Amino acid sequence: MNSHPFDQALRLQHSDLRVGQFSGQTSSDYWNMVGPFGGATAAIVLQSVLQHPDLLGVPVALTVNFAAALEAGEFEVQATPVRTNRSTQHWTVHITQNGAINTTATAFTAARRETWGASDAPMPQAPRPSDVERMSIGPHGVAWLAQYEMRPISGSIPSVWDGSGSHSESRLWLRDAQARPLDYTSLMAMSDMFYPRVWLRRATVVPAGTVSITTYFHADAAQIAKVGSGYLLGQAHGQRFNNGYFDQSAHLWSEAGDLLATSNQIVYYKE
Repeated sequence: MNSHPFDQALRLQHSDLRVGQFSGQTSSDYWNMVGPFGGATAAIVLQSVLQHPDLLGVPVALTVNFAAALEAGEFEVQATPVRTNRSTQHWTVHITQNGAINTTATAFTAARRETWGASDAPMPQAPRPSDVERMSIGPHGVAWLAQYEMRPISGSIPSVWDGSGSHSESRLWLRDAQARPLDYTSLMAMSDMFYPRVWLRRATVVPAGTVSITTYFHADAAQIAKVGSGYLLGQAHGQRFNNGYFDQSAHLWSEAGDLLATSNQIVYYKE
């Protein structure tokens, strides 16, 4: 049994009653303000697909919609392959607690093959991880931050909330605080590691929360395995803030400069 906190949080029991139905338990190690860290919830969704006996291929895309926060305690996940072709598979997934759905998702998996490839999003210049100071543990009640080692390069959370923000871009090195080889589930979680861009853009504390996130996996399993427990370089920025919602994008590169994943999410905010 793997004792890493992330693997504990992802542990699912397959039901004997229905194929693709799993039960799990929320983890206090990945708790956020009012529920689990969204990246951990999204990783649970992906885990249900990866544990499904009918899985074809590897993850290519995952969209997770947070209809409501999970409460502390038990939950159920249902993963269903709604269409399987020769080399691709489409999924729907939902999480329920006490008979109510709080998370919905769609996933796309495929049997990838070697083809021509290129990247038009090169890794930006950055100092070595060892040359960047590690971020201290976050505020009380946000336990999930302690599960990651983050070394901010630019765009840290404002130290003064005076409304003087002028941009929304952050850049940092990150990895699991307790060494763990990277895989698709941890890559999914790390794609949601960036705090709401509205806080940086405005330098003002406002309520905000992700409504939906889509992550695209650009690396195959072998490329992800090459990363091991090394650092990822993450970069995120907002794009349009308007009428209570904004979108923000994120990129994750390996230390070797390979673009591993990108994500886009829509975030709710209040004045």
